[in-house]
Amino acid sequence: MKFADLIEENIEEIASLDAINGGKLFSLCKLIDIPAASMALRYYAGAADKIHGTVLKLSKGLQGYTLREPIGVVGAIIPWNFPTIMFFMKVAPALAAGCTIVVKPAEQTPLSALYYAHLAKLAGVPDGVLNVVNGYGETAGAAISSHMDIDKVSFTGSTEVGRKIMVAAATSNLKPVSLELGGKSPLLIFDDADVDEAANIAFNGMFFNKGEICVASSRVYVQEGIYDKIVDKLVEKAKALVVGDPFDPQVNQGPQTDKKQFEKILSYIEHGKREGATLLTGGKHIGQKGYYIQPTIFADVKDDMIIAKNEIFGPVMSLMKFKTMEEGIKRANNTTYGLAAGVITKNLNVANTVSRSVRAGVVWINCYTVFDMDCPYGGYKMSGFGRDYGLDALNQYLQIKSVVTPIHDSPWH
Repeated sequence: MKFADLIEENIEEIASLDAINGGKLFSLCKLIDIPAASMALRYYAGAADKIHGTVLKLSKGLQGYTLREPIGVVGAIIPWNFPTIMFFMKVAPALAAGCTIVVKPAEQTPLSALYYAHLAKLAGVPDGVLNVVNGYGETAGAAISSHMDIDKVSFTGSTEVGRKIMVAAATSNLKPVSLELGGKSPLLIFDDADVDEAANIAFNGMFFNKGEICVASSRVYVQEGIYDKIVDKLVEKAKALVVGDPFDPQVNQGPQTDKKQFEKILSYIEHGKREGATLLTGGKHIGQKGYYIQPTIFADVKDDMIIAKNEIFGPVMSLMKFKTMEEGIKRANNTTYGLAAGVITKNLNVANTVSRSVRAGVVWINCYTVFDMDCPYGGYKMSGFGRDYGLDALNQYLQIKSVVTPIHDSPWH
């Protein structure tokens, strides 16, 4: 609780660090990211004294119960798109479970994690409980994954790196791993949707945080009856988006995180043009200085195009048309990923059918990118396994131990 208080007292400075490091909007860091840190700490602080096992009804003359014990030393490897949120998504439940933790922040955004380590010390967290180790994935990340004294690794990042972590865990001490990996999330908009509301949800779902978000609604499927109207609204919104200095309160989108990501996004845009998708708006970088990219929307995208299959992790939306619910579901599931999905409709039956048919870890109905501390978050398929947030997240950092004692001359069996 003291740690959470200190974060709130230093919100300006921490928000500045994430904005400078990652090109994130300073205003949104203050409004969303930093408050989410203190919320996570308070949520799991409340859970810390409510972790308990169960009494077992054993079939013989035995008494049995389970203990839920801390798994031990946790290694957390976190990405650069939400440095603060990811830090506490791992740290808060691990500490509540009674574990110690070593966090490796992304090399692109190392600053706020160091500041949090400093605040933890001021809050009275004992030395050695919360540790921050900066470095590159291939050195510091690899050391955590293969370390014989680290008992668990929790990773958020790319599928490619997730595979490497699993291999390292398997060839070292067989430590359990939880992975929250990439996504290529579908959003299905049905004919009965309110056009303005649907366009708003789709746009924010894709272009929030400059498209650098694992759950981005990057594949937008619109039923043919309202397709043209939705397209017009989305293009209008993209053209009105202000790209620039993330410290300017008038700006809606800052620069991409680094040169590598900037160039990767631009190369995907070129792929889209080459493969025959229609570029409706955007598609270029802005200015001669900084990693600024115009919000980009492609139409006439086919499901087998690279821009429809690969995670771009930038402000690039693919628009597709569909006829029936069955077609929409089939195409939504035609991906190796399964992190998130969305459905916009006024029809309860359609909403229920789609949400139960789409293979994804979170499905948003008539909303998108809505997170809550109590709502478990993670993927299906190649988007990984394990859950962050909610009480389910605690289970990733706990072992179950069964304790059995004989009862001699028990009056009941």
